[in-house]
Amino acid sequence: MLALLLVAGSLGLNNLAASIAIGLSGVDRATRTRTALAFGLFEAGMPVVGLLIGRQLSHALGGAADTVGGLVLIAVGAQATVSAVRSPRNSPRPVDPQRLANLLVLAAALSIDNLVVGFALGAYRAPLVLSVAIIAIVSVALSMLGLELGARLGASVEHRSELVSGIVLIAVGVAILTGLL
Repeated sequence: MLALLLVAGSLGLNNLAASIAIGLSGVDRATRTRTALAFGLFEAGMPVVGLLIGRQLSHALGGAADTVGGLVLIAVGAQATVSAVRSPRNSPRPVDPQRLANLLVLAAALSIDNLVVGFALGAYRAPLVLSVAIIAIVSVALSMLGLELGARLGASVEHRSELVSGIVLIAVGVAILTGLL
């Protein structure tokens, strides 16, 4: 359960970062709601596919499933961390949240890593319905928070949240590999 909460929080930090960028431009209440719901739906939907694949492979992998799941989380976290370090600190995200097509493309792009994380959770044998619910709730909450913070704090928080997201994923992967989770 702790691993699931940490992963959900880490995945939600990607949405927090994107929401901060959107919030910087100033958005109305309807756009905030639409953005948070789109992010939440994609964040919860992609892991379902990954979870189902991961569960099927966990039977084939047997005792190595936890190792594979931990290594996958470490790889995704490392990629996210490197990406956050390499990206310019104040690089804007080119998205107009007023246009539904742009919002859905951004939500899908942000949730691609969730497919891999879902695979890791499936290999870890996390419960499907609980996993989806927690990821969705955390994602929507952090998206709403990001939209508000974006309007108030500026772009420096966005860069840090992407970095923290990668580090948390690495830590969860290491905890799974070492048997702490």
